[in-house]
Amino acid sequence: MNVHPPRTGAAGPRGPGVRADCWIAVTPAARGGLSIEIKSKVGSMYGRALRELVEAGLGALELAHAAVEVEDGGALPFTVAARLEAAARRALPDLDRQFLIPAPPGGPPVEPLPRRERLRRSRLYLPGNEPRFMPNAGLHRPDAIILDLEDSVAPAVKDEARLLVRNALHALDFGGAERMVRVNQLPRGLEDLPFVVPHGLEVVLIPKCESAEEVRQVERDVREIAHAAEVAPPFLMPIVESARGALHAAEIAAASDLVAALTIGLEDYTADLGATKSREGAESFWARSTLVAAARAAGVQPIDSVYGDIDDMEGLRDWGERSRALGFVGMGCIHPRQIPVIHQAFAPTPEEIERAVRIVEAFEAAQAAGLGVVALGSKMIDAPVVKRAQFTVQQAREMGLLREES
Repeated sequence: MNVHPPRTGAAGPRGPGVRADCWIAVTPAARGGLSIEIKSKVGSMYGRALRELVEAGLGALELAHAAVEVEDGGALPFTVAARLEAAARRALPDLDRQFLIPAPPGGPPVEPLPRRERLRRSRLYLPGNEPRFMPNAGLHRPDAIILDLEDSVAPAVKDEARLLVRNALHALDFGGAERMVRVNQLPRGLEDLPFVVPHGLEVVLIPKCESAEEVRQVERDVREIAHAAEVAPPFLMPIVESARGALHAAEIAAASDLVAALTIGLEDYTADLGATKSREGAESFWARSTLVAAARAAGVQPIDSVYGDIDDMEGLRDWGERSRALGFVGMGCIHPRQIPVIHQAFAPTPEEIERAVRIVEAFEAAQAAGLGVVALGSKMIDAPVVKRAQFTVQQAREMGLLREES
């Protein structure tokens, strides 16, 4: 009779340089109870709490007999819980239990219903397997935070990142930022959805999207998971990252009423073209203009790519201003220092705000007087100009550039 040794599962980084994270190994056994060995940089202060958390996790995962090793670099509870579950799942691939720490009272603050139209000037990408960046990300005041499961996560740890992102959504307060997750490229990304949709997720980013059918595939799964979890389905934001995707941008943008925005990934797009991404963006002008037109035609927001040079603030400002001139309403960012520059670049100027206010006031006065024609001085103002002015006034108010009573 062959006797196989117990299978050990491990998750998380280890070593002296680990901060705000931990390494956990789990070796299930048939008998013998629990053996828990903990080495922690903060053991003198939090060692007992850490042990109790591990014991609670083993109970939730229904592991009554196991040897557990923990090397802790000051990880927060949501991280410990994710690493423990990931290690247990690697040791026991058929494990179907989960371990979530209690959420804050009332859960993380999110809107009761996600809004299709909201400020999306800046979207800060955070690597899904780097928990140290997550708890304070909202302090930088981005309009949205993207917990990334795709390009920033190595293939070997995508299972760990999925649990970590789930726990972050469940437990963390992102300071009012819209809560987004970029799933993996389909079909793998469909496996990510059950882990993130039930936990206050507001937008799913669909990477490398090339067809309307991919959007509808995500929509079907999202609606089914949200219904089972009794939560509102998150909105969708397809990412165009290839020539094929750009050619199908209009179909992608109009594929589902859950699509709230359409964006572009220029690193992959220019690579697909065989071109070099430049500071000026001439090589992507057609695709970006096409994406803006496709998004506007479908009634969704067009959002530009990231600007990859985090030290070039002048280039970032120029890019943002040109993006806004093209019709984009925001862009991605890969470092917190980019956020204020992006917000400034996408803000309407004082002159634009003043003119918009005058147009809106003239429109409202004409409406009150029962007039079908709107005039500003000696000029007639048509409906599209009024609509644009109303949008500018709304933007300015949301950005804090205009008081509500103005």
